[in-house]
Amino acid sequence: MRPRLVLFGDSITEQSFATGGWGAALADHFARQADVVLRGFDGYNTRWALKVLDRAMDGAAAGGADPAAVTVFFGANDANLPDRSQGHQHVPLAEYQDNLRAICAHFKNKWPSAAIILITPPPIYEPARIRHKYGDNDPSRQPERTNEAAGTYAQACIAVAKELDYPVIDIWTQMQQFPDWQTSALCDGLHFTPFGNKILFDEVLKTLGSIGFSQQSLRSDLPLYHQIDPKDPLKAFEI
Repeated sequence: MRPRLVLFGDSITEQSFATGGWGAALADHFARQADVVLRGFDGYNTRWALKVLDRAMDGAAAGGADPAAVTVFFGANDANLPDRSQGHQHVPLAEYQDNLRAICAHFKNKWPSAAIILITPPPIYEPARIRHKYGDNDPSRQPERTNEAAGTYAQACIAVAKELDYPVIDIWTQMQQFPDWQTSALCDGLHFTPFGNKILFDEVLKTLGSIGFSQQSLRSDLPLYHQIDPKDPLKAFEI
């Protein structure tokens, strides 16, 4: 049975199987070696994710076997400012951390052998969020989220990961290392361009490798084409 990678998160996870997406790239990278299971929920915060966790994971594990790893990628919506247009998505910082702990505990109880990888919320480019929301660049308008708030939630996510001794990907910091990240990595000040997806894909691949999950460590399903003898093709399929 192929091992599984479960991707759990908000819209950035939901969109990860779109063209150039980081989830699709993982599925391609581990083709014939592992299955990538998408559980992304546009607009969700950790409070809502915790509420639907059992239903969201229905069918995520094959044949009762634990997934090899689960990514938990929430915080972008939790970090919405409470007094702005998307305030109903806001989750206070302490509750955000408690919710992350509860989500991780659920996975550890449900799938004891699965590695849990936390991913921080990404950086925010506020002018693009204003254009996305209002269709103009009016400086008097206020974005529904800020990079400063996202950074605070990123640090809170990192703190939970350290507390639980789980791997964490600090995409908030990593993405801002690249020139012009505001437009090269983000398409609307929040969601990822193909380049932004590539940044996260590389970080996820590196983190998976650190826990022993890589192309080199995995077997491919069934005989590869070059292993099939042209003179006796069916021999390759004998058990």
